[in-house]
Amino acid sequence: MIKKQIKIAKSSGFCFGVKRAIELAEKVAANNKKVYTFGPLIHNPQEVKRLDKEGIKVIENHSKIRKGILVLRTHGIEQKIHEKLSKRKNIDVIDATCPFVKRAQDIVKKLSYKSEQIVIVGEKTHPEVIALVSYGKGKCVVVEEEKDVKKIRKTDVIHVVSQTTQSPKQFNNIVECISRISKVKIYNTICRATFDRQSAAERLAKSVDIMIVIGGKNSGNTRRLYQICSKIVKTYHIENVEEIKKSWFNSKTTVGITAGASTPNWIIENIKRRIEKICESGRKDKKQEKKK
Repeated sequence: MIKKQIKIAKSSGFCFGVKRAIELAEKVAANNKKVYTFGPLIHNPQEVKRLDKEGIKVIENHSKIRKGILVLRTHGIEQKIHEKLSKRKNIDVIDATCPFVKRAQDIVKKLSYKSEQIVIVGEKTHPEVIALVSYGKGKCVVVEEEKDVKKIRKTDVIHVVSQTTQSPKQFNNIVECISRISKVKIYNTICRATFDRQSAAERLAKSVDIMIVIGGKNSGNTRRLYQICSKIVKTYHIENVEEIKKSWFNSKTTVGITAGASTPNWIIENIKRRIEKICESGRKDKKQEKKK
């Protein structure tokens, strides 16, 4: 009998920006009673719940805070809100915005002074993109898919920036479409961690019978890992062990696991152990059937 193999993608789980944000929040919470994050610090409900137990509370309305420490989420916040919070003397603002997101914001801000139009390739409802748009002085056009290119006005030069977790392939496809309208100047703000995770997931998906993608359903980079893998092999996107079904692994020899940039290692390990138990249970059941 062939033993099932469980492989984990070489690049998976927490990225630099997320690690940094978690460490900042935990360090502050260790010495303070009132610590808040403006919106979820990262896009992983289970990790956000764990942080809540450490005293790090999520709030959606910053005006409700009378005093305390406010940690800004990794995706960044709108420019006007950031400026408003910085002026409040009763609140200490800790900026946990991912440095790569910050770089994208700086690029959009600089372009807003000299460009007629700035194209942002990304999800228009994602917090990172909403924040990016706020730095563009009303000059930003968000393009999610190739069909959205029709929203772009023809100008001498079209400046294109990307959401940091965008798929490089999707970004390049959209840039190619835009280049048919006007000359394009590209500012590739996709972070290296995104590229590494997507490449590793794609390679792994080609070598296994099933892929498990772990991460928040609200996580854009995790959803893209799912999209990439599902085009290659049967893939399931889950957040926790409770979502796993034994039937998924029937007649499967190799199982691949990858995880989004906001997925903590403890969740990855819990799911890996659960899959190992399912596979071990399946082997025992087959042995008993043979004896009968």
